[in-house]
Amino acid sequence: MPEVTRHEPGSFCWAELATTDDGRAKKFYTALFGWGFEDSPAGPDMIYTTLKKNGKSVGALYKMRPDQKGMPPNWMTYVTVASADESAKKAKGLGGKLMMEPFDVMDVGRMAIIEDQQGARICVWEAKKHIGAEVVNEPGALCWAELDTTDTESAKRFYTGLFGWGAKVSDTYIEWQQGGTSIGGMMKIPKEWGPVPSNWLVYFAVTDCDATAKRTGELGGGTIVPPTDIPGMGRFSVLRDPEGAVFAIYKLPGA
Repeated sequence: MPEVTRHEPGSFCWAELATTDDGRAKKFYTALFGWGFEDSPAGPDMIYTTLKKNGKSVGALYKMRPDQKGMPPNWMTYVTVASADESAKKAKGLGGKLMMEPFDVMDVGRMAIIEDQQGARICVWEAKKHIGAEVVNEPGALCWAELDTTDTESAKRFYTGLFGWGAKVSDTYIEWQQGGTSIGGMMKIPKEWGPVPSNWLVYFAVTDCDATAKRTGELGGGTIVPPTDIPGMGRFSVLRDPEGAVFAIYKLPGA
């Protein structure tokens, strides 16, 4: 997909890393994906780093604040909405919680942080000057988001109600659909994973899944799920960065 200038409501639009070591994270991800970056002040003692592919925004990272102490480094998923306030109200009506009430992010947008009934968190984004990612669905960019949850039926009711998504159900996986196109997925957390909390997992597209997984280890990260084929769909791997934040990579069909 080429550069985008607008994300339709209900689209995954942004991925943001909260980390304990922003300097190390910048070195890791720029080396892994070939990203550039741009640092900008974002309040007292905070720097917000926009990650870029060929000068176009693909995501961001920042050093975790003192009030986030105890929270593990993590990638957060954002979904575009027409109104952050209305989406927050709807989320509460569907049984979710607001971890952060709707608020303005300077003049670039308005957002809220929502927690579903299983504890997975997601952000809603009402775009103003900042639309979110300017490049998606190509190597080095966001291409998928997956909810790993303890209760797929409850989560299906919540997210289809919140974002108007369709849900394409198979034996082991559910695909979130927008206008008939699959944009993300959901699966029940297997018992063999142990006590893993419900969470959203971001996927970045790559041209070589195996080489990227190997490079992750060389850069100080690790592999959680080794490169694995999805019959007829592609190849993926779940990885962690040096601070422990989990993300996934996916080799697009034909890439």
